[in-house]
Amino acid sequence: MNTVELKTEQRGFFVEPWRMLLWLLIAQLMVAFVGRSLGPLGILIGEDLSLSKAEIGLLPSALFIGQALASIPVGFMADFIGSRRLLLMLSLCLGVSFLIMTMLTNFVFVLLLVLIGGLGYGAMHPTSNRGIIYWFSQTQRGTAMGIKQMGITFGSALAGFLLLPLSATFGWRPVLLTACIGLIITGFVAFAFYRDPLGSLKPRKKEGFSFFSRSLTKMAKNKPLLLVSLSAMGLNGSQMCLNTYIVLFAYEKMGISLFLSGILLVISEVSGSLGRIGWGVISDKLFNGRRLIILMIIAVLAAIASTTVAFLPEGTPFLALVPVVILFGFCVSGFNGIWMNIASELVPKEQTGLSSGYSITLGSMGVIFVPPIFGLMVDQNGHYTAGWLSITAIMGIVIVLLSILSYQVRKNRLEEA
Repeated sequence: MNTVELKTEQRGFFVEPWRMLLWLLIAQLMVAFVGRSLGPLGILIGEDLSLSKAEIGLLPSALFIGQALASIPVGFMADFIGSRRLLLMLSLCLGVSFLIMTMLTNFVFVLLLVLIGGLGYGAMHPTSNRGIIYWFSQTQRGTAMGIKQMGITFGSALAGFLLLPLSATFGWRPVLLTACIGLIITGFVAFAFYRDPLGSLKPRKKEGFSFFSRSLTKMAKNKPLLLVSLSAMGLNGSQMCLNTYIVLFAYEKMGISLFLSGILLVISEVSGSLGRIGWGVISDKLFNGRRLIILMIIAVLAAIASTTVAFLPEGTPFLALVPVVILFGFCVSGFNGIWMNIASELVPKEQTGLSSGYSITLGSMGVIFVPPIFGLMVDQNGHYTAGWLSITAIMGIVIVLLSILSYQVRKNRLEEA
């Protein structure tokens, strides 16, 4: 091999992971664009179907019930069949189910279709996480995972920026239907261009329910993985409360226009997108791949932000809300890449799909239960203060869990030494 050919091969070796990351990012973005549209469109869907605040909170809960149901089995599947085929399958699952949902008027059937769509939405996480773990080294994964996870918040921001004003003009049904068609097309394109790394698939001879059961039992006994997953439960629930209720809070309690209220959601999600990259770069460059300290910092800052929002007086102007929302979104919408890296790095590389699925399943419990409880508090009290303070309390619990996790990790290292 001559010098030119060697340089070309080396350049391809370094470029190819980032090219594959692009397709993972695009798929993740479009899945979030459709799945997370429930946040910005919740107020319009609620008006159309005559829903209470608690029922609006059930929409994201149904999505994440689907995520919880799918994450473990699909994570297990990803270790055997890879990410490429799953990118298409999951895009079709979410796109088709939400497309059908736009044609329904019964709230129960709408929730059922949202749940089915959640299977595709949630399963995209372990599917794409697996690609990151195999394509990138440990000192690159924080940045790469942050970029990939940015697709979730950026997709949600696009939903607030595009779908909410368009739906206010044309109705949420035709607008969401069009977005679903875009997602389905994206699934086929990602399938055509994404490739799994050579040698990244498990041999099929071990495939089966007994092996799956043994692997899952091993995950359940991993105490550090359990602790980080419980911490993610609190952070995820807080994130979805911000996404679901910031528009309603600003519109109803602060007297801000619907358009500017939607812009606040966009700001929070763009901040989360920057947070997912920013926290990843910080962990890679400043903390040499240490992720746990980053989660602690995030929880502390999120507690400060939620407490501040809780005590804002009615009529607070839009510009005064912006910096608080930026901090809030940067934390609770920006933590996911750090979480995914921790969950993936606590197990052997060949088990990253299952570990991601296991952690996402537990983490999804916060999204399932916290938003409806938040909405119930608002329905009963007529104000949002108790809801925002409940997030502060949750962050306190997260800090305690992360402190225990830090002790557990140090103890395990000493035992191994």
